[in-house]
Formats: sequence, C-alpha cells, structure tokens
Amino acid sequence: MAARRKLQCCRNLLPCCFKPPPCPMSPIGVRLYVQDRYVVIDNGIFQLTLSKPEGIVTGVGYNGVDNLLETLNKEDNRGYWDLVWNDPGSTGVFDVIKGTDFRVIIQTDDQVEVSFTRTWDPSFKGKLVPLNIDKRFIVLRGSSGFYTYGIYEHQEGWPDFSMGETRVAFKLRKDKFHYMAIADNRQRIMPMPDDRMPGRCQQLAYPEAVLLTNPLNPNLAGEVDDKYQYSFDDKDINVHGWICFDPPTGFWQITPSDEFRTGGPLKQNLTSHVGPTTLAMFLSAHYAGDDLVPKFTNGEYWKKVFGPVFIYFNSSWDGTDPTLLWEDAKVQMLVEAESWPYSFPLSEDFQKSEERGSISGRLFVRDRYYNDGENAPATTAYVGLALPGEAGSWQRECKGYQFWSRADTNGNFSISNIRTGEYNLYAWVPGYIGDYKYDLTITISSGDDIYLGDLVYEPPRDGPTLWEIGIPDRSAAEFYVPDPDPRYANRLYVNHPDRFRQYGLWERYAELYPSADLIYTVGVSDYRTDWFFAHVTRKTDQNSYQPTTWQIKFQLDSVNQSGSYKLRVALASAALSELQVRFNDSAANPAHFTTGLIGRDNSIARHGIHGLYWLYTVDVRSTWLVEGENTIFLTQPRCSSPFQGIMYDYIRMEGPS
Repeated sequence: MAARRKLQCCRNLLPCCFKPPPCPMSPIGVRLYVQDRYVVIDNGIFQLTLSKPEGIVTGVGYNGVDNLLETLNKEDNRGYWDLVWNDPGSTGVFDVIKGTDFRVIIQTDDQVEVSFTRTWDPSFKGKLVPLNIDKRFIVLRGSSGFYTYGIYEHQEGWPDFSMGETRVAFKLRKDKFHYMAIADNRQRIMPMPDDRMPGRCQQLAYPEAVLLTNPLNPNLAGEVDDKYQYSFDDKDINVHGWICFDPPTGFWQITPSDEFRTGGPLKQNLTSHVGPTTLAMFLSAHYAGDDLVPKFTNGEYWKKVFGPVFIYFNSSWDGTDPTLLWEDAKVQMLVEAESWPYSFPLSEDFQKSEERGSISGRLFVRDRYYNDGENAPATTAYVGLALPGEAGSWQRECKGYQFWSRADTNGNFSISNIRTGEYNLYAWVPGYIGDYKYDLTITISSGDDIYLGDLVYEPPRDGPTLWEIGIPDRSAAEFYVPDPDPRYANRLYVNHPDRFRQYGLWERYAELYPSADLIYTVGVSDYRTDWFFAHVTRKTDQNSYQPTTWQIKFQLDSVNQSGSYKLRVALASAALSELQVRFNDSAANPAHFTTGLIGRDNSIARHGIHGLYWLYTVDVRSTWLVEGENTIFLTQPRCSSPFQGIMYDYIRMEGPS
C-alpha cells in the first residue's frame, strides 16, 4: 500500500483538475463475471472485457466511454498478445495468440487474476508455434488499470523454431484518441489511420512511410508519417500512449522493468503510432536483424515470463489542458517501477522480491594513455547481468533475462531484484571503446547480496592516440545530421534533439556530395559538421546506387618502421554492408582490411542513430604509411539499395607505444 500512498502524495503536486486518485482501500471491490463467451472484470473504476477462452481484450469501459478500444475492428484486433514465428527454413507466421482454456486463478474483493492458456501437442506441428502459452490478466481493487503478463514454455524434445517478435498491442478508437505522447518533447496531434489510405497519401520508399497529401486534418498536409519515427531505446521506454480530449482520458502502456526485454538497454523498439496503436514490445528484430531472433534447436527446454506490464487509464474533471494527463502518467510510471517486482502475480514462475538477489561493486577504467595510467572511476557506466557469454554478447542475447544499472560518478553500481540463475556481469563505459566482462560466472540465489568489490576494465589500447574522430558512445548522434528535404519533413523533429528521425536523410548525402565523396582532414575538419552521420550509397540519375569511398587525411612527421600502428573502428550500425579500409592506395586489391558483409539492423531506413555495436582493430603495417600526408580510404561497396551502409561511432589511430 505504501506505493499507492506515495502516488497520492505525488499527485498532490498536479493541478486540481485531476480526478482524485483511486484508493486501494475503496469499499468497491473487484467483481468477476464469467459468461459463455466473455469474461468481465469490474472494479468500479473501469470494466475489462475479455473473450473466452481466447483471452483477447475486446473492451475497456472507462470515464463514461463504453469502450476505449476500436469498436470498428473485429474483436481479435483490439487488444491482444501476438508473436511472429517460423519453422527452420520457412517464412514468418503472424499469430494472434488465442487461448483454448480459461480458468480463474484468484477471485477476491481485492484481486482478480485470470488465465488463458494454449497448450501445444504434436498434432499442431507446423500449424502453431511449439510453445505452451499462458496469458494472464490482473485487476486490483482501487487500481485505474490492469496488468497483463505471459509465460512461454518450449518443452524438451519439441520441434525447432525461431521467434522474431512477441508483444502486446492495443488499437484505440480513432474517433477519440488523436493526441500521442511518448516523451516530454515527443508528443503531438497525430494523423488518422484513414490518412494512410489511397487518395490521402503518397507511398514512399517502404510501406510504413507515407507522405500525407490530403489528410483529414489539413494542418498535417505535407508531413511524413512513419511508425519508426517514434522508436526508443528500451532503457527509455517506460510510459507512452494516447489522450482523448472529449472526455479528457488517457490510455497508457507502462513497462516497470526491462528485465524481460531482449538485447539490453540500447535495443530499440516501437512504442505508439498511428492506429491509434500502443505496443508493449518484449522481443523483436527491429534495429538488430536476425542476431536478436531467438532460435530454439535440438529440442532445448526454455521458459520465460514476459511482463507484467500495466495498462493505465486516467482522466480529469475538465478539459482545460488534457495534456497534463501525460504528467500524471509519468507519476504512475514511477510508482509502478518502485513497486517492482510486484507482489501480487500468482504464477510461481514470476519471482517475488524475497526470492531474488542483488549485486553491487565499483568499476574503474584503466587506460594507460589517459589519467597517467591510473584507475579512473567508470562514471555513468552501463553495468548489467545477462546469460553467460563472451564480452559484449549481451546485445545479441535474446532468450534470458537481463538486469542493468548505471554507475554513479564514482563508478559505484548496484543491481537489485535479480532473478535466480547464472549470469555474467558485463559493462561498457561511455567515452571508452569495447566491452567489459567479469571473469567468473555469478550464481544468484534467493536472498543473495553479493559485493564484488573493485573491478577494473582495461579498454583496447596499444599505443598513444595520434588522432580520433567522434565520441565512443555507441551512437552516431554527434556527427552531422542534415536538415530533411522540406518535402518530407515531420514537423515534430524540426529543431529537435532527435533530428535524425526525419525521413529520407540518406538521400541528402548525394545532394551534399553529388560527384565527389566526403574528405575529412584531421586537425582541420570538425566531425560535428564535416562527417556525415551515415556512410551510405549515392543515388544516381538512373535511380540506381553507387559505392562510396570516404577519405581521412592526416599528417605523420615520421614513420616508425619497427613500431606498431593500430586503427580502431567502432561502428554504431551496419545494414547489409561492408567496410573496406585502404591506406594510401585506393586501388589496393585486396583491401588492407575488410569487415566482410555485416549487419541487418536497418537503422538508416528506420531513423535510428544506432543499431548493434561493432568494434574492429586494424593492424597497420608501417610500410602502408608515409612521412607527410597520409590518406585512409573507407569504402562501402555494397550498393543495391539506398539503405545499405554503416554508421560510425568512433575512429582512432594509435601510434607505436
């Protein structure tokens, strides 16, 4: 109850136009009505209707509105769990998960939890994903929203398969929900779904992106709508949703923990978009490609709990400023996060706080060419636990749970509420390249409070820095991001920190460099203005694409013929691309270094400033260098589409030690 009382206190800071927060001790208990085809749960604040035995959310009644979900849609296209899966060698199958059995887990005045299960057997081979799936819904007394979570299980010996995506989706009423909010500086009146129909829009380079030519709201004419413009890093996807102005009503999806999402804190996912749609993404290949598609082979056993997530509703007495509902939703998000792990889910697979453990320590960085080689606190380092693997494997890990924290300015870190199991401890430090991994496997048991003491990360380094380009932060955001073509702007991102989310920026490169490619001169050029954010192909007049070769020019007063030179290249993104590196000979065949074909993250097309992180070390022979001016040629030769390319994170040339 303490968390709920804190919510009352926080809301006292909000304007009095809000309705009083519901009281957990309300005399109105939770009521469950089980009918032939539906299950209705009512706690006096809202009414939740679920199909039986499928477990599809067909209706949400709240604030005088009989259904917040889109009544024009079929019942199985309103609120649902879904996944995309495939047998080995086959294409993906989209599956709206429909239960075949229903049961009541608990029914009291304080709580109702219901379960909708679908059990797999060999007769379903090739027809249904080989998983036992248990979808659960929880309504609490006095709560202005419901919780949902799922338990997926692949039993030993069952068929192999891959799962490209799983999530919860809600389709809201298009006649009521027009204002979307996903961040303080990312909220706006959105187009209508009808605006994406023929006659009202122009299809752009891929189906998700359209130019609004004749929208119902004429103020939106000339803008681009694309759901990928509203993506976020998982670490920042806490609350998002929609606001109805009449009556003032908010519908919010709150994710209180990242532990059940795959790929770590920097994995990007969708949030809300035109529909009006709001999503709780648990697993996807977006901004990563096949590397983050879990593959279950050789009959392996696997079980995972996704969620719970909280679907929150709020309202106000009047419509003076309905956008303040966003402020209230952020307060509720903090309450949910502080209440994690929840004490009320009744599946034994969801571990409660007393069943979990914690870990802490202090991380330092030792770079012998910085800070006189002394240990420096790993300020704001990302420190986390994930399944055992190699250093950096956490960003491609997609079957287990992950637990992350940020170190403080002194490098201290603490991770609590860790599920029992075996993990490696990983870290990466903004300002330094590479990944840290603690040498030992860590076993977390119930009640553990493990202190690791002082840990030291020694990032890759062989010699002093001769020059560097960029900031090692796993993002290309510090480089030059051009203004969009005025014909394809989204006005939300004009003069916005996330200007890279504009459509079509990949084509601006050819406009800036119509015949000759980018040349960067160390000591003269500025990466903030002279280094294009993405190394892309060049579009030609024939609507085809050409490889591009960038140059880095730098001076060497002398060349140490017996010394060792290194070129460190950190990539923030790669999409069906290749990086070839040549020194002072643009025609060297083979190239002095090549990554080979890498990446499927598609971050260029999907307006992401990063995808997966790649780090390469090029051993530079002294015979490749000359006294005086040197040129490094960086070629991206793959050129069958405009979206093949890479984003650089950071480049550093090291001299002999």
